[in-house]
Amino acid sequence: MTESFITPVAPSLAGGRRHPLRRAVRRPGFLVPAAIVALLVLIAVLPGPFAALFGNPDPRVCDLNLSGADPTAGHPFGFDLQGCDVYANVIHGTRASLSVGLLTTLLSMTVAIVVGTLAGLYGGVVDAALSRLTDVFLGFPLLLGAVVVLNSAGERSVLTVSLVLALFGWPTMARLVRGSVRSVRQADFVLAARTMGLSTWRIVTRYVLPSSLSPVLVVATITVGGVIVAESSLTYLGIGLEAPAISWGLQLSSASSQFQNAPHLLIFPALFLAVTVLSIISLGDTLRAALDPRRQQ
Repeated sequence: MTESFITPVAPSLAGGRRHPLRRAVRRPGFLVPAAIVALLVLIAVLPGPFAALFGNPDPRVCDLNLSGADPTAGHPFGFDLQGCDVYANVIHGTRASLSVGLLTTLLSMTVAIVVGTLAGLYGGVVDAALSRLTDVFLGFPLLLGAVVVLNSAGERSVLTVSLVLALFGWPTMARLVRGSVRSVRQADFVLAARTMGLSTWRIVTRYVLPSSLSPVLVVATITVGGVIVAESSLTYLGIGLEAPAISWGLQLSSASSQFQNAPHLLIFPALFLAVTVLSIISLGDTLRAALDPRRQQ
């Protein structure tokens, strides 16, 4: 007699229906912002070639005689108060701003997945303890908590700012992970995996998390844009990144008092910031619409 072993399959992996993520990538609402974000990531990775498009790849090559000068040929964004090329500074500032957004979101997701999975999977005392811990951190507004911690920090680098923002940014995602895990932990395919004697680690990584992370990924995408704004706000207030770092927040901070005399100092960094945040949030909204069960009927 031959025994057959049937591997439990999660609903998102079963059936012939096209996965909603595959449908999402075909929409203009996904393709356009995705192309913009991909270009910004490329700029962040290779800022030199993009800055060199107009002949001035080094943002720290300055001439005080050109302080606050308007845009000219070869310098499309003009010059800042130190006589540095604004275009080169905006291009090189992309790396720091995107790095804070991505690193903070990655750290927040890691903590949220661990805490939310433990709370949702085991319930009881573990769930109660982790839920109270989450409530404690939820009681601190993101910017207010970051201001308090960063004021007492030493060097405020990309890593430092990212760690502080992640410290106060994980609770919302942790609650979402907890709810998703609780909704699938008693599903038929999870019970079948337990019946087969699979280890808890394999059940969680192969069946529970793949069926629970879709809404978390949507929130994480939107969070990247929110974190970039938060970093720029903190830096604008003199609490975030500090020189010699180059970021859009630092450029906005130094240009705020000169808007009437040299508006180009504020307009171009603000434009890059706005386009980046809107593109990332548009991606998140498109993914949320694609993964909404009410729209998949």
